[in-house]
Amino acid sequence: MNQKILAQFRNKHFRFKKICVFFLFIVITFCTQSSLFAQAMGNKGSNAQDSLTSITIHQEINFKAGPQRLYEILLSSKEFSDCTKKSFSGFSATSAVIDPKEGGAFSLFDGHIVGRILELLPNQRIVEAWRVVDWPAGIYSIARFEFKVQGTGTQLIFDHIGFPEGLKQHLSIGWQEHYWDAFAKYLE
Repeated sequence: MNQKILAQFRNKHFRFKKICVFFLFIVITFCTQSSLFAQAMGNKGSNAQDSLTSITIHQEINFKAGPQRLYEILLSSKEFSDCTKKSFSGFSATSAVIDPKEGGAFSLFDGHIVGRILELLPNQRIVEAWRVVDWPAGIYSIARFEFKVQGTGTQLIFDHIGFPEGLKQHLSIGWQEHYWDAFAKYLE
């Protein structure tokens, strides 16, 4: 009888965790979208995405690899670590720890970047709550990776929103060097 009660508790606990992750995603999305809407309304006549103080990054990158390959690298502790290690000798061989499921936690670049996976659409989209560990407590941004087949390769459409003001240039360079350039080198 105790096993049956324990199994029911685990099922309820799992459903509760899944609901919590879903509501967290909704709250973050709503808050981010509200912030972006307010920013856009306050900047009529200027291009907020071009401002160094904006809280949005949009990048489109072409890779020779297919969507499945890019999706796998972003969700694999071993592959992401190998990619990082091949490009940057300063990181350890186990620099990434990724739980590749919705609600799963990740830690990248030897703990410098942490977050949770909010949405997975296999080989099409990954959405993450993403933060640098030295940001103020409780501050998370949203990183969205979308994969579009382009001939024999992939166009990765990347959007990063909701990060602290004044970090756009630093983060844009970081995405280029630590992700896109590293991926291109790793896939050679």
